[in-house]
Amino acid sequence: MIKVGIVGGTGYTGVELLRLLAAHADVDVVAITSRAECGRRVDDLFPNLRGHYELAFSEPDVQLLAACDVVFFATPHNVAMNLVPELLAAGTRVIDLSADYRLRDADLWSRWYGESHASPELLAEAVYGLPEVNRQQIASARLVACPGCYPTSVQLGFMPLLARSLVDPKQLIASSASGVSGAGRQAKIDNLLSEASDSFKAYGVSGHRHLPEIEQGLSDIARQAVEVTFVPHLLPIVRGIHSTLFARLTDSNVDVQALYEDWYADEPFVDVLPPGVFPQTRTVKGANRCQISIAVPQQRNTVVVMATIDNLVKGASGQAVQNMNIMLGLDETAGLQQIGLLP
Repeated sequence: MIKVGIVGGTGYTGVELLRLLAAHADVDVVAITSRAECGRRVDDLFPNLRGHYELAFSEPDVQLLAACDVVFFATPHNVAMNLVPELLAAGTRVIDLSADYRLRDADLWSRWYGESHASPELLAEAVYGLPEVNRQQIASARLVACPGCYPTSVQLGFMPLLARSLVDPKQLIASSASGVSGAGRQAKIDNLLSEASDSFKAYGVSGHRHLPEIEQGLSDIARQAVEVTFVPHLLPIVRGIHSTLFARLTDSNVDVQALYEDWYADEPFVDVLPPGVFPQTRTVKGANRCQISIAVPQQRNTVVVMATIDNLVKGASGQAVQNMNIMLGLDETAGLQQIGLLP
């Protein structure tokens, strides 16, 4: 059995990791940490896990975590970057769900996150964990930086067009909307039911922390610098992301439907919908799946791509498990066969 540790198990990504790993036949979760809940049983805090775990939360102990085959960090930024160097030195492989290792430029990271990076020497080594792009590098990685939720939907949506140089890389627009769980499991007025319900709003319009990650990833795919206008919105739902992407086609004769179907034909977690069928957040809820639809309205030269994911699964914990499977030579779909929940 693969011994797994989870640092930061009390947030939404942490409990989602526990839910998914409980169904993974090759995994034994041996440690889950929380300073605030130390000593409390996991299934006391999360009753949905009753009968699946006998664990109690413990203090983050490097020696205990170093005995694991792989450790997930389901923590806010600035936690992993302080502990990861010791774990890597002990031979433990790490998958970080936070933003600590997503950007390769330490100065750029500091500008967006407001502090100095604690282990900048690891930024060049960390593999960006979008399997549809970096599967081969993930397989041999010691440290994987799991992508953010918005960046996952935007990159999967734009990837075939940019990889084939079929759109203007300087005129990309991403209008994305997320459920309130994307803000994490914390007390914030904006996340209250009475604040978020029956409403829809944009935020972070002048600059969102996911923008440099999106542009870095898309530039890698395009093999040239890209510029994205990214506007996130808050949806009055718990889970789900819907990204509507716009780009200017450089070849109006391309069959975009065929392009996407061929590009993702062998990807187990990307589903290209038939023409005229548009994705919905509810059909990917609870599933490690991205559903994509493509259109060229009025047969003009603007292509519209719609991509939906569950922000806690393909946008976070599910993708992290997918990365673990690749790193450890397991079936990539192991523990990730859940079907979307309806209604």
